[in-house]
Amino acid sequence: MSKGAVAGLGLMVVLMAAAPMTWAASAAALTQVKVIKVQSPGCGLEDIADNQPQTQCNHSGPNIKVYVLEIGYGQNQPHATLDGFEVNGSRAPVCAFDNGNLTECTPGRKTVGSLYTFDLAGKQDGTFSFSNTSINAPRNTMSTQLYIK
Repeated sequence: MSKGAVAGLGLMVVLMAAAPMTWAASAAALTQVKVIKVQSPGCGLEDIADNQPQTQCNHSGPNIKVYVLEIGYGQNQPHATLDGFEVNGSRAPVCAFDNGNLTECTPGRKTVGSLYTFDLAGKQDGTFSFSNTSINAPRNTMSTQLYIK
């Protein structure tokens, strides 16, 4: 090896040692999934309480949307159905701020989970079910369901 190559290699080692290291935290396992809201033209936006078995309002009719909060990191393809028939949805990251409220993420904020929005696509009522599995250990599966009337 030439003297120039050895000097260049030495300089690269010094630069690497001086560079700040950034370590990413591992993704948190799923700790919670729950339906938080149901929306329809007839009822507007209904908040869903913890362990509530069914909607209070009669949402039956077209254009029902279901909002599911997932805390932790689940697979990219959760399983969501209405009476056993798959429903499509979209996902947005959710972040926590200092006051503990969950909100949409902005650059520099820590993602703590996802908010899913499912469009029931003309289906009118029935049992909505959601389940997902953590992307890492312990690879637990969590689920929730709600009867939408």
